[in-house]
Amino acid sequence: MELQQAYRAAVAGRRRGFNATKTFHLRIARRLATAAVLLGTIGFSTAALAQSGGPFAGLAGTWSGSGTVGLDDGSTERIRCRATYAVAGRRMQLALTCASDAYRFNLHGDVEAEGSAISGTWSESSRNVSGVLQGRGGAGNYQLTASAAGFNANIALATRGNRQSVSMRADSQFRSADITLSR
Repeated sequence: MELQQAYRAAVAGRRRGFNATKTFHLRIARRLATAAVLLGTIGFSTAALAQSGGPFAGLAGTWSGSGTVGLDDGSTERIRCRATYAVAGRRMQLALTCASDAYRFNLHGDVEAEGSAISGTWSESSRNVSGVLQGRGGAGNYQLTASAAGFNANIALATRGNRQSVSMRADSQFRSADITLSR
């Protein structure tokens, strides 16, 4: 009799003691477990990539916004700005262009971080001046000094998520700039 039940089960395409519902639930559970492991691995990899992206990882991309520029004669003007940061590990190329009705500046830089120390070069094309950038920073906060013959400026840059503030103070005809950017 037992042999006959096994034969009928085999003919019907089932094994003896086979529970299709239980097998289906086991397959679903295995797939869910595999998906959870994959998602966990992706999440861990993404976090590790963000941490290993270097000190400038949070800046990468294009930002735009507005602010004010203070001139040597004491006047201030509203400006619109656009910044682009190309980040590759410890290196970053930056371009900041700001303009108003009467004022414009184009700041370009190439910097590298060694720990929290940052160094590099900068140029401002509308006034044909270039120099050295030095400072410290990380975790979204940077304090830099831009210097050239007859020009010194302190630059503070702070990034929190998709918002960024840039503050520059100089000792020449261009006195200050306070800019708020977002992406």
